[in-house]
Amino acid sequence: MAEVHVIGQIVGASGFSSSSLFCKWGIHTGGAWKLLSGLREGQTQVDNPQLDDVAYWSHPIDVHFATKGLQGWPKLHLQVWHQDSFGRCELYGYGFCHVPSSPGFHRLDCVTWRPLGSWQEQLSQRFVGGGPQLLNSDLIYMGADRYRLQTCAMGTVHLQLAVLLRNFDRYGVEA
Repeated sequence: MAEVHVIGQIVGASGFSSSSLFCKWGIHTGGAWKLLSGLREGQTQVDNPQLDDVAYWSHPIDVHFATKGLQGWPKLHLQVWHQDSFGRCELYGYGFCHVPSSPGFHRLDCVTWRPLGSWQEQLSQRFVGGGPQLLNSDLIYMGADRYRLQTCAMGTVHLQLAVLLRNFDRYGVEA
């Protein structure tokens, strides 16, 4: 089988309105993909920068897949959360990006968004916190219903990924 090995890190995030951020991440693939090693999902630590608005996580990603075809190429989906001084967690943004299909080192910037909700939910969020969240996290990377949501732009998550491809030519998989 053809193999894809992704090694890298979630460097951090910038452009968010508050600090004390952490990131939940996962990798989604199609049915023809088999995870050989590594973790499909994880979570970074909370970073509370003192000087600038950039959160640094340097969280490692190391996954190895085998596949029979290109359909269902891996997508990295992200959720950025804010932790307040009381330990409460509030969603700050969703985002996703495709793992690059070309071998080599790649720097990626994944823009994030969050659902707006009704004007009552927005008013409640301003005074109480919280806010609307997706009931089904598949909407982050599945495009059909996502475009009906009213959203606002949030910050950017920065990634560095190295992609290694193996045996694509031997098994007739054209990259």
